[in-house]
Amino acid sequence: MASTNDIKNGSVLNLDGQLWAVIEFQHVKPGKGGAFVRTKCKNVMTGKVVDRTFNAGTKIDFETVDRRDYQYLYQDGDSFVFMNLDDYDQITLSATAVGDAKNYMLENQNVQIAMHNEEPLYIELPASVVLEITYTEPGLQGDRSTGGNKPATVETGLEIQVPLFLEQGTKVKVDTRDGSYLGRVNE
Repeated sequence: MASTNDIKNGSVLNLDGQLWAVIEFQHVKPGKGGAFVRTKCKNVMTGKVVDRTFNAGTKIDFETVDRRDYQYLYQDGDSFVFMNLDDYDQITLSATAVGDAKNYMLENQNVQIAMHNEEPLYIELPASVVLEITYTEPGLQGDRSTGGNKPATVETGLEIQVPLFLEQGTKVKVDTRDGSYLGRVNE
């Protein structure tokens, strides 16, 4: 048993028999009254995000979660196949376990899979990935880099908003947390 003073981003807590990953936390010491810890937690299984507040020093259960390196191999119907980079064992995850990560994964891309008691929980992606635009409407003459945005579909099928001057075949950097356009990639 540990206390709320040990909470960090990425910690996994066992609350009411369910696993919750800490997305954000903040220790608050008001001028009057006792200190407390405000957290934003994501349910590992369902993806639901809730705000939880704990009194400072309250005992809570931390769960050990192993993060292992895997390589995404391919999609097989509604399942996704990954290979462990240490022992080359393959595991298959359902679409619900993969979640929104499928929008940012390309074949042969390395990812981390969080495991608890040998059960895969969720996939951790890098903060950003490089994807190629497969379809977007052509820009108009006079479009500027600061003009506005238009929808574009990237090679994983995700639709993002990009500046008007970008064309089909352009590689762009995409934020994996919210799907926002971060910039053009020149190779």
